[in-house]
Amino acid sequence: MRSDNVTKGVERAPNRSLFYALGYTKEELERPLIGIVSSQNEIVPGHMNLDKIVEAVKAGVRMAGGTPIVFPAIAVCDGIAMGHIGMKYSLVTRDLIADSTEAMALAHQFDGLVMVPNCDKNVPGLLMAAARLNIPAIFCSGGPMLAGRLQDGRRSCLSHMFEAVGA
Repeated sequence: MRSDNVTKGVERAPNRSLFYALGYTKEELERPLIGIVSSQNEIVPGHMNLDKIVEAVKAGVRMAGGTPIVFPAIAVCDGIAMGHIGMKYSLVTRDLIADSTEAMALAHQFDGLVMVPNCDKNVPGLLMAAARLNIPAIFCSGGPMLAGRLQDGRRSCLSHMFEAVGA
């Protein structure tokens, strides 16, 4: 396993000590280390509930005999960043997501990854990382955001808000 590079042998005792400091057990370090990269945050509406998917993924990794290790992926909300200097940062996050995910996976020698993204920059950014890394990777998308409802019961969504401003 790739993770043997950070968990096995006398020369890796310092590495293991850091895993133990994180609370991992000897048994957990003998299993495949599976990185779970999540774009869950509290600024992108479509990412708010990804933590629930991450918890299910962690349980699935454990049931399959692996050790889950969660780390974050950044995410910019295009809708909030739109119309000011912030929009210049939206597209470049795709490369930052790919680069930072690749750095985490290689630095920590994960045996595989489960990616929990949403939205149009995180999904391609994580796909780019998966292709570069060439290790087993699974995607669990959060899916589309549900439309809201107006007080009179009519469906409303972000597109309707943009149309209303234009009108």
